[in-house]
Amino acid sequence: MTHAHRNLLGEPAPTLLPGIPEADDALAAGADPAEVAAGNPTSSAAWATLAETALDAGRTVEAYAYARTGYHRGLDALRRNGWKGYGPVPWSHEPNRGFLRCVTVLATAAGRIGEVDEQERCTQLLRDCDPTLAP
Repeated sequence: MTHAHRNLLGEPAPTLLPGIPEADDALAAGADPAEVAAGNPTSSAAWATLAETALDAGRTVEAYAYARTGYHRGLDALRRNGWKGYGPVPWSHEPNRGFLRCVTVLATAAGRIGEVDEQERCTQLLRDCDPTLAP
C-alpha cells in the first residue's frame, strides 16, 4: 500500500492586510500620490502608484526606489498581520494589492537595470504570494 506524503501542518491561512481608508479613499479620489504617501507613509498603494507612474514615464531608478519603499512597508504590514515570510497573500483581497503592485514594479525595474537576482527573487515572491500573478 502506497501512501502519498503530505504536509500535515498544511499551508498557512492567507494573509489579508487591513486597508488604510484615508489613503485608499484619497487615491481613489485622484489625490496626488506623493501627498498621499507623505501623509500615509505605510500605504503600499500610494508607493505603488508612484512607482507605476515613474516606470511608465521611463524613470526606472525612481520607480525602483518607490517600489522598494512600498515593498518594505508592505513586508512590515504583512509581518504585523501574522505572515511569517511565506504563505498566500492573495491579489483578490484589495488591501494586499498595493504590496503586490510594488513587488511587480520592483521586479520590472530590477530587470531594466540589470539586477537579475532581484528580479528573480521578486518574481518568485509573487508566485509564492499568489500563483496567478507570475506565470
